[in-house]
Amino acid sequence: MRQFKYKEPRKHSGELRTAVTFYEYEDNPGPYPGERAKSTLFECWAAVDQVWLRDMEQAKANGTLSDLTITIRDPGEDYRPKNKHYVQVHEPEYEHLRYNIRTAQPNLKDRRFIDIVAEVVTG
Repeated sequence: MRQFKYKEPRKHSGELRTAVTFYEYEDNPGPYPGERAKSTLFECWAAVDQVWLRDMEQAKANGTLSDLTITIRDPGEDYRPKNKHYVQVHEPEYEHLRYNIRTAQPNLKDRRFIDIVAEVVTG
């Protein structure tokens, strides 16, 4: 008889259904504070996950309730996400929010993807 072994579900490109844009911002010229969009660095499709329900209490305590986990296909040398870049998620629920990249790391289970944790900057 064949032994049952659990296989963890893997992400695949069919789950990348949300358009995202990566920006770079610069300070406003002159004496007024603030930033303005400098350039669009990269546009792609992504899988966007919010804080899981089981982690809700811990997220409230840490102040990370509005953080997103964004999974994109590894663009190779075309683009490398950095913590100085911003992300815009093109969905009606997130269109008015701008996210700053907190961390970007390769997905260790599947090297074809990059996992990005982003925190909300404006709302």
